[in-house]
Amino acid sequence: MKRLLALGLIIGLAGLATTTLAAPSSDLKTKKEKLRELQEFIGQWNLNGSTKLRPGPRDKFWSETADWGWKFKGDDCWLTVKFKGGKFLSNGEVHWLIKEKKYELTGTPAGSKEKVTFKGTLKDDKLIFERTDPKSKEIQRVRMNTAADGIRFVYLVDRKTQTGTIWKLEYMVSGNKKGESLAQKEKKPECVVSGGVGTSTVTHNGETYYVCCSGCAEAFKENPKKYIDEFKKNKKK
Repeated sequence: MKRLLALGLIIGLAGLATTTLAAPSSDLKTKKEKLRELQEFIGQWNLNGSTKLRPGPRDKFWSETADWGWKFKGDDCWLTVKFKGGKFLSNGEVHWLIKEKKYELTGTPAGSKEKVTFKGTLKDDKLIFERTDPKSKEIQRVRMNTAADGIRFVYLVDRKTQTGTIWKLEYMVSGNKKGESLAQKEKKPECVVSGGVGTSTVTHNGETYYVCCSGCAEAFKENPKKYIDEFKKNKKK
């Protein structure tokens, strides 16, 4: 009898463990699908920024770069971005919040060490984030989108008072993907991990596959079979 009880307990715990382990996989699939909607952000961008929507020849502007990529860790995934030479953020992460059904941007402002957090949604192909400054109580908004078949990237940062209706522009930044031309329209290879546009190659068992960023390359090297099987399964659909 004791052996039967012990066996029943082991089977029950095994079933519980299986259920516990299966749940994150479902969450990972959901997060990956929602983040794929931002896939055109992935890559390196050469950008120019200004404090005016329509800067004149005498207005000041600056050059900056943005480098977007994927990050995978266990049953979680998110997008990363690094800005160099900009005035908004120096780096950031974009997560999909399953319970809130919103995107979350957490980043470090340029010249600061204290992180800020925005919540946002994707509407009409524009990713729109907002946050309320705890000190000034102003609302800060960030709007991001791509254009020209994913070759051009634009983001705008503006503010308004808590009770106001007029947004005041802080920064407008735009530019093209590194190495891309507006005239290019040829079909690109698909990333084996994220499903985006592949820009570099990885190999496994003598076969070559494409990845879109260093984050996807790292994830592939950690578990190539997982991503190859998923990639081939999606190709059959």
